Amino acid sequence: MKQDVIQSGKKAVLLVPQKYLGLKGLIFFITLMAMFIPLSIDLYLPAMPTMMTYFNTTSAMVNLTLVAFYFFFAAGIILFGPLSDKYGRKMILITSLSLYTAGSVACALSPSIEQLILFRVFQSLGAGGVMAISTALVKDCFSGKIKSKVLAAVQAMGVLAPMIAPIAGAAILRVADWREAFWILAIIGALTLSVTLLFQESLPKSERYKGSLGGSLVRLFVVGKNVGFSTFLFVAAMMAAPYMAYVTLSSYIYQEFFSLDAQTYSFFFAVNSGLAVLGPVIYIRTIGKISPRRFTWCCFLVALASGMGVLFLGSLSPFLFLFTYLPFTLVEGAIRPFSTNILLDQVSEDVGSASSLINAVHTILGSAGMALGSLAWGNMIHGLGLIMVGATLTVIVIWGVFLQSKITIKGLKE
Repeated sequence: MKQDVIQSGKKAVLLVPQKYLGLKGLIFFITLMAMFIPLSIDLYLPAMPTMMTYFNTTSAMVNLTLVAFYFFFAAGIILFGPLSDKYGRKMILITSLSLYTAGSVACALSPSIEQLILFRVFQSLGAGGVMAISTALVKDCFSGKIKSKVLAAVQAMGVLAPMIAPIAGAAILRVADWREAFWILAIIGALTLSVTLLFQESLPKSERYKGSLGGSLVRLFVVGKNVGFSTFLFVAAMMAAPYMAYVTLSSYIYQEFFSLDAQTYSFFFAVNSGLAVLGPVIYIRTIGKISPRRFTWCCFLVALASGMGVLFLGSLSPFLFLFTYLPFTLVEGAIRPFSTNILLDQVSEDVGSASSLINAVHTILGSAGMALGSLAWGNMIHGLGLIMVGATLTVIVIWGVFLQSKITIKGLKE
């Protein structure tokens, strides 16, 4: 497939031609796909306490709609990413979006909490395919510093979803119930599917994996056996665990612990999510000004300080809880595009498999954070603080050992 050379400042950027979407349309398309996961989670967060009453169930069962989604989201990433290396991005993307849209409709029609959990599995498998391919498209279509900036821009724009979603979810509760949230997700899935029809394949047949179906899945292990890749991926992805624990606990902390209503909670959640846009901005501003190794250390130390703040001060007021958790949000927002850019640079082929591993490990560790957040903590804020401190200390120890080892990773530890 012929590639166009587009000038961006002094850097030449190779872009797979997009006759209908163009450069800006492609970036918007990738950004829209990256918003699927926060939309699918955050839109109905304000309704979770009321869903307990609606289904006459426990908070643990309602939390399973989150945990199940996140776990099978990882399964979808692992399945569809390698398949896109074999069958192309567009066909797998159409399949994933169809599954997501159908799953969203089924969730909206669920008569019981058990069926809602089941249909969230189908929805999450489709969302996993969408996320894996959105990351692969960045590697397919961009190169050089512009790739770093696109990753950061997509991450920053994706912040709009968790910022707006809970506010929209709380507004929905004023005029309808939780089902409308899933109808909205179904509409978003259908609209994205229609845009996919305009997308031109970014992986030519000549560059696809030629082996068997099973062999395409084995490529995950080929990428994963790179010790430097796997170690740094685990270190960076560990930040997802405390963040998703916060997502799981936030509605209960603000509405039950601090006795705020759903609308007020949604504003607190939106402020935290909105300021997360500064994370990718910080990363962009530090490119070329601070070494990747020093940037990583700074992220981990700020995360540790934030965890200590939540543990010892977060219970005093909703404002202190917000302000002590915010630094961790900034770190999580900065380290995701930073680490993804470095990890994608480790592969020249099997990009779909690499994308799958990157997103899957973040998701699996995020699921672990959700599970830890769902434990019966005597004080939910103290529980969250312990999760933050424990995860960050674990990362710091592994990172220190990694730096002292002979393991190399391009662009970080040669």
